[in-house]
Amino acid sequence: MRPTQTLMGGGGGPIGKHGKFLGDWGNFGGMPQKGIISYTLSANKQNPFAGAAHAAVFNTWRRFSGQVLYFAPPMLFFYYAMSWAIERNHYLNSKHGRHELEE
Repeated sequence: MRPTQTLMGGGGGPIGKHGKFLGDWGNFGGMPQKGIISYTLSANKQNPFAGAAHAAVFNTWRRFSGQVLYFAPPMLFFYYAMSWAIERNHYLNSKHGRHELEE
């Protein structure tokens, strides 16, 4: 089975309307363009973590405040239910609680 031209398009073969190789991705082999100016900053002059701590604090607060109403009420409910159950268990296993159950 012969591979299609799309599969062979990784480079190195004659592809195109007239059998000419257009080049790899990003390098289509055309004429160099004129009048395009690009400015870059060298890697050692960049500050990739500029404002990262500030953004982390406020982004965390924004995300937390958007989700707190989904998990806080059930958490509080189950916390109080569990504390009531533990307290009731301690009472029922005490002298007064056993005496109450016997009557």
